[in-house]
Amino acid sequence: MDQKGIGMIRETPVLTGRNLQKRYGRVVAMDNTDFDLYPREILAVIGDNGAGKSTLIRAMTGAVQPDAGEIRLDGQPTTLANPQAARDLGIETVYQNLALSPALSIADNMFLGREIRRGGVAGWFRMLDKPAMRTKAREQLNTLGLTTIQSIDQAVETLSGGQRQGVAVARAAAFGSKVLMLDEPTAALGVKESRKVLDLILGVRDRGLPIVLISHNMPHVFEIADRIHVHRLGKRLCVVDPKSISMSDAVALMTGAVQPTPEMMAG
Repeated sequence: MDQKGIGMIRETPVLTGRNLQKRYGRVVAMDNTDFDLYPREILAVIGDNGAGKSTLIRAMTGAVQPDAGEIRLDGQPTTLANPQAARDLGIETVYQNLALSPALSIADNMFLGREIRRGGVAGWFRMLDKPAMRTKAREQLNTLGLTTIQSIDQAVETLSGGQRQGVAVARAAAFGSKVLMLDEPTAALGVKESRKVLDLILGVRDRGLPIVLISHNMPHVFEIADRIHVHRLGKRLCVVDPKSISMSDAVALMTGAVQPTPEMMAG
């Protein structure tokens, strides 16, 4: 792993959250938490079950509305009213269920909800430009190194788990002009397919798109993350440099067995 993310952390963050709060009755899901994603980095978000990291990520993608606090995109205050509003601003998310339609082709899934219409009179009848969609879908897969997929017209249900994850990431990367959020992208994948997905994530980062990686897989986190956001009890406990701590240190931070030290901190 190179220093792209670590070396750039003094730049203006792409996406920030400040003093974010969220309550569900008596349950405090976000307790004045902060969040920072910098250009050209992979930021891993880790935390024990119930730590509130899912609520944080959902707030940063428009799926949850904070009770208080501020979110900024490229330094400007913004309101993410819903996930579509976040997508319109360039924040794309790939959830564990991938949100792919198994019976549709790869090309159709790539442009699901963003179909290309034909020009002229055909466009008046909302006819799709299938050739353009196929061409652009194949270009995107090739750009990300997904060359093992034989036909862009094959149904997603015929793909392996790793290939499906690749299609979902490629779709998000194609339209996510600002931020890519990945929720457990290697869950339920074997070693070989996980390797391909990790390489794909690194390739997306190398193209300049900052990535938020939510994962319980510590070896994967430590392999590709530039910084690690440790979430505990509804707030950001610290942001650490994966080269300065061990995996056991990270688990101890998550569980409260140890407190962060200056030597652990990123940047």
